[in-house]
Amino acid sequence: MTSIKSAWSALGGDPALLARTSTVVREGALAARLPVRELARACVGACALAGAELGAHRAALPQVPAVRVDDGAVAAAFHSERLLLVDGRAPVSFAPLSRLWRTADGWVRTHANYPHHRERLLRALGGVEPDVSAVEAALAGRAAVEVEESVYAAGGLAVALRTPEEWARHPQAAALSGRPLVERERLDDAPARVLAPLDATPLLPAAGIRVLDLTRVLAGPVATRTLALLGADVLRIDAPHLPELPDQHADTGFGKRSALLDLAADRAAFEELLADADVVVTGYRPGTLDRFGLSPRALAERRPGIVVAQVSAWGAYGPWAQRRGFDSLVQVATGIAVTEGSAQAPGALPAQALDHGTGYLLAAAVLRALTEQTRQGGSRCVRLALARTAAWLTGGGATDTAGPHQPYDGPEPWLAETDSALGRLRYARPAVSFADGPADWARPSGRWGADPARWA
Repeated sequence: MTSIKSAWSALGGDPALLARTSTVVREGALAARLPVRELARACVGACALAGAELGAHRAALPQVPAVRVDDGAVAAAFHSERLLLVDGRAPVSFAPLSRLWRTADGWVRTHANYPHHRERLLRALGGVEPDVSAVEAALAGRAAVEVEESVYAAGGLAVALRTPEEWARHPQAAALSGRPLVERERLDDAPARVLAPLDATPLLPAAGIRVLDLTRVLAGPVATRTLALLGADVLRIDAPHLPELPDQHADTGFGKRSALLDLAADRAAFEELLADADVVVTGYRPGTLDRFGLSPRALAERRPGIVVAQVSAWGAYGPWAQRRGFDSLVQVATGIAVTEGSAQAPGALPAQALDHGTGYLLAAAVLRALTEQTRQGGSRCVRLALARTAAWLTGGGATDTAGPHQPYDGPEPWLAETDSALGRLRYARPAVSFADGPADWARPSGRWGADPARWA
C-alpha cells in the first residue's frame, strides 16, 4: 500500500509515532490512474516524521512534534522543477531528443538532455544528424528492444515500452521483487553517534551534520535539498567535466553549496572532506564510484560511523544494475506509461514522482539512520532505486485519505520568490513540515561549482 504507514515501516520507524501525523487531502492534486498523490503524500510524510523524530531526540522533547502533510504543498514540491522561474523565465526541461519515438514494433523512450548522452544516442543510430526528423527516420524501421540494446551498448539511454505484464516477466523486475523498498544495512560496530543538543527555534534536526552530496539529476539532489532544509551542511561535489543543467541546479540547489572536484586528480582534497563528513549521498550507477574507494564498506573503514546513502535507477542487483536510467525511462520500461495511457498511446505520471518520491524516502532513510546511530551505533548504508519505488506505486492501492478534504486550485499558495546569485527565483516552498520546524531553506540556490571544496 502506498501509505505513510507502509513507508514508515520500510524505514524501520516506530509505528506508535504515526499518530503524530495528519493529512490535508486535496482532491485533484497529482491526478492519475495510479495512486500518485498517495505515494507523494507517503514519501513526504515519512520524511517529515523522520525529521521530527530526530529533532525530538536531540531537543529532549517530551513527544515528537506533530507532522502535517498537505497535498497542495506536496503537489507543488513534486512539480518544483516545472514551477521554477528564473527572472520570470520558465525552465528548460527535456531536450528535443528526449522523448518517445515510434519504432517498427512499438515505442522507445530516449533521454538525451546531457550532451554526452545525445552524442552516444546519435552514434548508436549510425551517426545521424541531431534533429528530430533524422532520429525519427532512423528509429522507424527498427525494433524497440534492438534500439534499447544498441543505444545502451553505445553508452546512451533508451528503453523499449513495456506493458506491466511484460515488465513483470523481465529479469530486472525479478531481481527487484524480493528487495525491500528501503534497503537498510549496518556495516560495523562503530560507537554510538553523539549529537549536540538542540535548543533553538526553528527545530533543525540535522544541524551540525555534514553531508557530501555526490548526486546528479533529481532524486539524489531532492534528498540532499531536504537534508539542507533540516539544517545539514550540504556540500555538492561535481566533476569539472560533467556540467550540470543550469535550471536543474537552480531548482535542487536550495540550502546547499556547490563545488567542483576531480576525484582522481584531487584525491587528497576529497579525503580531507570525507574525514569530517557524517553522511555521503551518491546518485551514480551502483559500483561506479567504488574505484575511488567510495563503496559503503570502504567509506566505513576510513570514516567509522558514516552514513552512506545510495540511489540508482534500476537497483544494485540484476542484469540492469549497471545501466543508466532516469524517471522517464523507468516509467516506460516498467509499464507505468502503458497504465497511464495505452500501448498505442503511452502516457506519463503527472510529475516525475519516482524521482521526487525516492528522493524524500532517501532523505528519510538518512534521518532514521542518524537516529538509530544515537541509540545503537554502527556505520550505516541505505539504498533506494527508482524501479523499486515504481513497483511500490504500481502494486499499491489508494490509502491515507482520512483527514479534512479541501479543494486543490493550483500551486500558487505554496510558491515563493527570492533573490539569488542566479537572479529572481520563483520556487516551490518545502513540503516537509512539522511543528516548530523550518518553513524555508536558509539560502537560495547559488551558481553551480562556485563554492570552495571545503566545509563551512
